[in-house]
Amino acid sequence: MNRTMNRVLMAGVVCFTMASCTSIEMQGDYKVVPLPNEINLEAEATPFKLTKKTTVAYPEGNDLLKRDAEFLSQYVQQATGYALKTQALAEGQSLKSAITLALDPSIENTEGYTLTTTADGINITGKTAQGVFYGVQTLRKAIPAEAQGANIILPAGKITDAPRFGYRGMHLDVGRHFFSVDFVKEYIDLLALHNMNAFHWHLTEDQGWRIEIKKYPELTKVGSVRAQTLVGHLGRDSVYDGTPYGGFFTQEEAREIVAYAAERYINVIPEIDLPGHMLAALASYPELGCTGGPYKVAEEWGIFPDVLCIGNENAMVFLENVLGEICDIFPSKYIHIGGDEAPRVRWHDCPKCQARAKELGLKADKEHSIEDRLQSYCMARMEKYLNERGRQIIGWDEILEGDVAPNATVMSWRGVKGGIKASEMGHDVIMTPNTYCYFDYYQSEDKENEPLAIGGFLPIEKTYNYNPTEGLDEKAASHILGVQANVWTEYIGTEEYLEYMTLPRMDAISEVQWMQNDKKNYECFLKRVEKMRAFYDRDGKNYAKHIFQQTEKEAEK
Repeated sequence: MNRTMNRVLMAGVVCFTMASCTSIEMQGDYKVVPLPNEINLEAEATPFKLTKKTTVAYPEGNDLLKRDAEFLSQYVQQATGYALKTQALAEGQSLKSAITLALDPSIENTEGYTLTTTADGINITGKTAQGVFYGVQTLRKAIPAEAQGANIILPAGKITDAPRFGYRGMHLDVGRHFFSVDFVKEYIDLLALHNMNAFHWHLTEDQGWRIEIKKYPELTKVGSVRAQTLVGHLGRDSVYDGTPYGGFFTQEEAREIVAYAAERYINVIPEIDLPGHMLAALASYPELGCTGGPYKVAEEWGIFPDVLCIGNENAMVFLENVLGEICDIFPSKYIHIGGDEAPRVRWHDCPKCQARAKELGLKADKEHSIEDRLQSYCMARMEKYLNERGRQIIGWDEILEGDVAPNATVMSWRGVKGGIKASEMGHDVIMTPNTYCYFDYYQSEDKENEPLAIGGFLPIEKTYNYNPTEGLDEKAASHILGVQANVWTEYIGTEEYLEYMTLPRMDAISEVQWMQNDKKNYECFLKRVEKMRAFYDRDGKNYAKHIFQQTEKEAEK
């Protein structure tokens, strides 16, 4: 049990004991975040009353729906202090005054669900157990966050819901700053709360290698620790804290996180950023660089000229061996191999790299240098290696600068242009433009009163109003798999600060991911996100309060 769940349940025991002698009723509300596609309530019909005697039922022999039922019981306990009994039902058996989970093959979307409420009970059906899980999330959020000991009145009616995009992700960079296994699990719980299904885990950086690779032990012995860290803003300050900083995940811990996420229908996509952002690897194995070093794990942020030597066959084998172990740890169909911010200067001056280019017959043209082609060779080789193991690559939009690996999915971060270009070329795309989806940017223009951030200004309203397929024809739009928000941690060194930068912006991106664009309404969202605020207060999250303060000021006028 993670620390948030434990804290809430312990508080719930106390509150439930105090409230057990009274009969409290509280109203539930299905207008949650993200907002379901269709909510048809029956105002005159008798609602359902959820009490401590309510049972969560599931089909006998269905382990996934059993787990969904157990999650719902835990979620209800977080809010009310009492856990609901779970019960398996034999085929043809029904149960009154229960919440019944079931599968319905007639539902079109694999993640879609219906939630039907009557006086006699609640039925949550999905095409798959994953769809049922999102129905469970909607019901969970319909219950007031603080309802200790209360009976919950849930309005009668039917919800029909399914996501707009099949890929709904959040990213976390643990290379610049490390976060514990427990916190990563809490982060995954937030993704589940927001109906997300992808966790992009950025595991390697110039400033730290964070995943154990058994064939290369120096990666974590040397590459996971930097001697000190820049204090203040890159480019303005040159003060360092003088304190060694490190941490990494063992393969067992990574598998534990993968399993934890999978239980919540979240796919963990690992990223090994290559061939740039590799100083931690070069510090561990200097023979893999063009110059041979010396190298050190980076102590400040930025883009560094030292990258892996494409002309060194040992460096290419190193990457393949690393990716081989990554495949053993992570069952994800997708493996992210980066490809961003890899300067070409070392390759230009490296005899081995130039010999490789000559051997491959690489030529420059008006748009691409020989060194661009070298990077493309590296990406295509890693793609071939992973394709042979049944995996597919994702790369940042820099992989468009050369010969794009044929089966690559492009993650567009430098605005939207890269994603538009890739989709028009027929590549699948995940939109994550810094202009809308970078949660390491400031949330307020009053930067003097904000924690230090990398720069930029991204208010929550701009994130909310993003439409990932804007300007695309139907064919190109079909290649937009989904949307992801990124959290780079150069300046985010604590769990509390990370929560502050992501909440409630995660609420906004969840509606971009889930809702049809024409159904989004920012003013309506502001009212519904107040309910999410209650969850964050209850669970001790350190969320940003800008939009709530603005709403309060407007209410006072």
